Amino acid sequence: MEGAEVLGRLNWQFGEVVATQRETDRAKSITLSVPDWSGHRAGQHVDLRLTSEDGYHAERSYSIASAPEDRPRVTITVERIETGEVSPYLTDELHEGDKLELRGPIGGYFVWEASMGGPLFLVAGGSGIVPLMAMIRHQAASGSSVPTRLLYSSRSLAEIIYRDELERLAQGSKRLEVRHTLTREAPTGWAGYHRRVDADMLREVAWPADKHPLTYICGPTPFVEATATFLAALGYASQRIKTERFGPSG
Repeated sequence: MEGAEVLGRLNWQFGEVVATQRETDRAKSITLSVPDWSGHRAGQHVDLRLTSEDGYHAERSYSIASAPEDRPRVTITVERIETGEVSPYLTDELHEGDKLELRGPIGGYFVWEASMGGPLFLVAGGSGIVPLMAMIRHQAASGSSVPTRLLYSSRSLAEIIYRDELERLAQGSKRLEVRHTLTREAPTGWAGYHRRVDADMLREVAWPADKHPLTYICGPTPFVEATATFLAALGYASQRIKTERFGPSG
């Protein structure tokens, strides 16, 4: 897989939609069967290309949500952007049996595999959970003993992507701990946090700095930058913090 992130070495290929899963009202997981898939590392992404009848191309990048062990199947999770050019089609119109053109895997920095060790601290904002979910699924599929903590910030309970699966994985493992914070709506009796991620929350949830955790943060740029700054103030080594930012796209 060496050099896979160099686009010039990647070819476009077709994958067939073999399953879809509604994760929230706005987010949908799409599983593709890609016969010639070379494999990926948890945290990488793919480019998708849609072509209209008049030849117009639209390309978007999506993080891979599935574990490397799922090869040759590749799952992405798409959050619908109301004004988007691509995401409404993927979330609302795509069906099993349809084909999508993709290339990848892409990216070699924001990746984790069990051999890299830990402890692992994952911090997600909104759909930033997607590449981190690939890491969590890889941990489970590989039988890794690396202790992992996830702090996941969502606007409401209904917008927590993979909520049931995360609960099931955490309940069935002594290696995975999951903590949620809701920034807008919280249901009656909610036992999790109900505010934006801040220094006090991280002080309570994060691994102690002297354990030298390997940290991955993914979400909107302000969220990522604030979280990384808070962790640095707690003594986290900058070379052990990896970040991935995203903004609105189609």
